[in-house]
Amino acid sequence: MAAGLVARKAGMTQIFAEDGAAVPVTVLNVEPCRVVALRTSENDGYDAIQVGFGAAPRVQSRAVQGHYAKQGQDAMRSLKEFRLNKGESFELGQELTAEMFEVGQKIDVSGTSKGHGFAGVMKRYDFGGGRATHGAEKTHRQMGSTGQCQWPGRVFPGKKMPGHYGDVRITTQNLTIVRIDAEAGRILVKGAVPGAKSGYVELRPAVKGA
Repeated sequence: MAAGLVARKAGMTQIFAEDGAAVPVTVLNVEPCRVVALRTSENDGYDAIQVGFGAAPRVQSRAVQGHYAKQGQDAMRSLKEFRLNKGESFELGQELTAEMFEVGQKIDVSGTSKGHGFAGVMKRYDFGGGRATHGAEKTHRQMGSTGQCQWPGRVFPGKKMPGHYGDVRITTQNLTIVRIDAEAGRILVKGAVPGAKSGYVELRPAVKGA
């Protein structure tokens, strides 16, 4: 079973199953991934692999350069860690490809959702808004009352209000792999995954889907 993989979201399309049903899929292009460092229980207290992915940028800090040099690995764009289960083992410098997963396997996909900036309650929380007519003026998209009067005389913490919307880490669980193109490094996953096009996502075996 694969520990994890990093891919770039290409977008959504559809394919047709053998019975003719249209299946919506998200196309994920697997970036060049390589095991850059190993984490062991003896040295670090847990078992994991540190995976580097993507082409290295032109400028990197000396600390990052030293990390790659210490492991004897070429620099890459960024790093992600994936925990290992019992019995899983990887080698330093091992290349990770789309063939780590299988068609029909359930996976969890993590990514950063689309950012919407500062949004009102109708967009952020699907509030109904105020009246559109009958004397309503400049209150069509307002949130309405936020609290009480004399008692308790305050707004309770957690009240849904306008604010920053999106641009947070989201994990979508139990997505099914529909098709794998090993030569092109492409994985087709049923349904939608978090993030915008060209955004990076992490693929892991599902923790709940057996």
